[in-house]
Amino acid sequence: MVLTIVIAVVGVLVLASAGLLVVTRARRGTEARHRAPGVPHAAPSHLRQGPASPAPEGAADAGAVGQVAAGALQLGPRPALRDRLDRARSLFGGYLEQIRARAVDETTFEELEEALILADVGVRTTTALLDDLRSRVRSGEIEGSSGALLGALRADIEGLFAGDSAELATAPPGSGGPTVWLFVGVNGVGKTTTIGKVAAREAAEGRKVVLAAGDTFRAAAGEQLETWAGRAHAQLIRGAEGADPSSVIFDAVQHGAARGADLVLADTAGRLHTKVNLMEELRKVRRIAERPPGKLTEVLLVLDATTGQNGLVQARQFTEAVGVTGIVLTKLDGTAKGGVVLAIRNELGLPIKLVGVGESAADLVEFDPKEFVAALFE
Repeated sequence: MVLTIVIAVVGVLVLASAGLLVVTRARRGTEARHRAPGVPHAAPSHLRQGPASPAPEGAADAGAVGQVAAGALQLGPRPALRDRLDRARSLFGGYLEQIRARAVDETTFEELEEALILADVGVRTTTALLDDLRSRVRSGEIEGSSGALLGALRADIEGLFAGDSAELATAPPGSGGPTVWLFVGVNGVGKTTTIGKVAAREAAEGRKVVLAAGDTFRAAAGEQLETWAGRAHAQLIRGAEGADPSSVIFDAVQHGAARGADLVLADTAGRLHTKVNLMEELRKVRRIAERPPGKLTEVLLVLDATTGQNGLVQARQFTEAVGVTGIVLTKLDGTAKGGVVLAIRNELGLPIKLVGVGESAADLVEFDPKEFVAALFE
C-alpha cells in the first residue's frame, strides 16, 4: 500500500516537471519572437557592452524592442493650418470683420485689445503691439483705414518670429554618436504621444531612431512608446517601473551608439514646474543626456495650447531649469487660445518648433509663422 502511494506521488511530480518545462520553453520562444533579429537578450545595463563610461548608480535593466518588419506607420499629407484652426479663426476673425467695417478710432484699438487678450496673447505682448500701432497711426506712418491698420498688425506679428527656424538641430556628421532630443513638460500635455509622432516622422525620413522610456513612474508611458516604436520601426529602451530615469536614457544612448542609430528621443516623467525637487531631478537627466557618445542638441518643452497663459509660466520655469531650446505646442486645433504662441516668442525668445493639429503623426507639423498668421487674418 505504501509503495503504491509513493509511486503515485513520484508520477505526479514527473508530470508537473514536464509541464513546467513546456511552459518555460514556450515563454522563451515568445520572447525570442519579440526580439529584433540580431538583438541579443537584454542584459543588465551595467553589463551591456559599450563605451567605457560607467553607468549611473542604480542603472535600470533595460530591454530593447526591436524593429518591426510589418505594420509601419505611413504618414499622410501635411495638413494646412487654415483647415485646422477653426476655433482660433472664429474668435479672431469675428473681431476683424467688425474692425474692417468702419474707420479707425479708439474703439478699434479697444476691440483689437479684447481680441488679442481673449486669444491669450497676454497683456504684455498685446500692449507692446498696440502701443506701436497707435504711435504709427498718430505719426501718419499708417494711414487711418482699417485695412492699413490690420495689415500693419499682421506684419508686426510675423515680425515677432523673424529669424526663427522650425528645423530641429542634429549633431554634425562624424560626431561619433547619436543626436539626442530630450522632451520635457508637465503631465497631460501629450508629451509621450508627441515623441512617438516625432519618431514616425524621422523614421519616414530614413533615420534610425531609438526611443528612451524615461518616464518610469507611469506604466502607460512605456506601453505608449512601445506601440509607437512598432509603428515607426524604431527601437525602445525601457527600465523597470520606478527605475532611475537617467539610467534609462544612459542605456538608450549607449544602445544607439553601439547600433549606429541617428537619433535618441528621450521621454521624461511629467514635472510640476512648481516642485523644486522634481526640477532638480530633471537637471540630472539633462546632465546624463549630454554625456558622450550622445550629442544633446534639443531640449523640447511640450505645452498644451488649451492651457493658454499657464503655458507661458511653464515655459519660463522649464527654461530656467534645463535650458529649453524650443517649444512643441499640442492640441492647437482644439482651442481659441493659440495666441500664447506670440507671448512665448515675444517674452521668452523661444522658437516654436512643432505644432499639433490633429491625432495622426502627419498632424504634428513644423511651425510656419506666415502660415499661422495667414490662417488667423484671412
